Amino acid sequence: MSVEILDGATIVHFLEDEEAFNSSVGNRFARLDTNKDGLLSYDEMLKELRSLRVFETHFGIDVDSDPNELARVYESLFIQFDHNLNGTVDLEEFKKETKQIMLAMADGMGFMPIQMVLEEDSILKIAVERESSKLAA
Repeated sequence: MSVEILDGATIVHFLEDEEAFNSSVGNRFARLDTNKDGLLSYDEMLKELRSLRVFETHFGIDVDSDPNELARVYESLFIQFDHNLNGTVDLEEFKKETKQIMLAMADGMGFMPIQMVLEEDSILKIAVERESSKLAA
């Protein structure tokens, strides 16, 4: 993990670079697709959703969460990605939804820089590194 400074423009510029975005999303998809069938099952995505621990912490402090409520949230998130509702998520669905989520994040951040802790292999970290390398050039 590392602490990085980013704003909405960092994300938007990354999304505009289709090659960089498609590559990073494709790599993330491949890591999640543990059985290598070209589709993400609920179980494959669930592992990723749980690792984010968004609902199990509050400002970095562990909180007790209702397991039934968590299950409903994770199921609804999966359905958000599964556009054709066939029970799996293909690469195109994954790209489209990831892009929508990132656009919403960019919109929420605006153009005021914020400090954020990012996982080393996260898509946001890749966006920050891309922006930094462009500024250094």
